[in-house]
This record gives sequence, structure tokens and C-alpha cells, in this order.
Amino acid sequence: MTDMTTSDDDSTLAAAEKSIQIQVCYASPGVQALRQLSVPVGTLLHDGIKRSGLLEEIREIDLSCWRVGIFGKLKTLDTVLRDQDRIEIYRPLIADPMESRRKRADKRSAKDADKKAR
Repeated sequence: MTDMTTSDDDSTLAAAEKSIQIQVCYASPGVQALRQLSVPVGTLLHDGIKRSGLLEEIREIDLSCWRVGIFGKLKTLDTVLRDQDRIEIYRPLIADPMESRRKRADKRSAKDADKKAR
């Protein structure tokens, strides 16, 4: 009887070793989502996102064109996850950063010219 308990403990331990803990996060102006879950060793980034349930919960997420990463570093959807990875889903940019910079520079130039004219 003691052997059976040890065997159960061993199988529980073996199952724990075959899974890893991950986080999946997404944020937009109206939604902040962070999911913690346990997935099997060898799970791909795409599968981790699917298992989190965020794709069903937040319909705007489109992995076909949105970027994803782990701890701020861009990754592909076929990246194999490791224990304690935090998957981040990045929304597309609303404004082109270069264009925004140009507009700010133009405004500053206009202000500077206006001050010199006075």
C-alpha cells in the first residue's frame, strides 16, 4: 500500500515536470488582460496564446498580422515556450512614428520662426 502512494506521488511529480508555467498578456486603452496558465513542455507560442482564451475573449486580436514577443523581444508564433515566459501581444501602431516626429519638428520650427518674427 505504501508503494502505491509513492507511485501516485511520482506520477504527480512527473506530470508537474512535463508542464511549464507561462503568462499571456495584452493591453489596449479599454482592456488589460493577463492570464497565467500551465502548458505542456514543447508548447509553441501560438498554442500558448490559444490556450489562454484571449483569442476568443478579445476578438480584435489578429495574430495573422499582429506581432508577438516574450519579455519585450519579438518572436515568431512557432517559438517553443520555456518555463516562466511572458507572452506579449502587440497591437499595430495607430500613427507612423516618423510622421509624428516630423509634425512635432514642424510645429517647433513654426514656433521658433514666430518668436524670431516678434
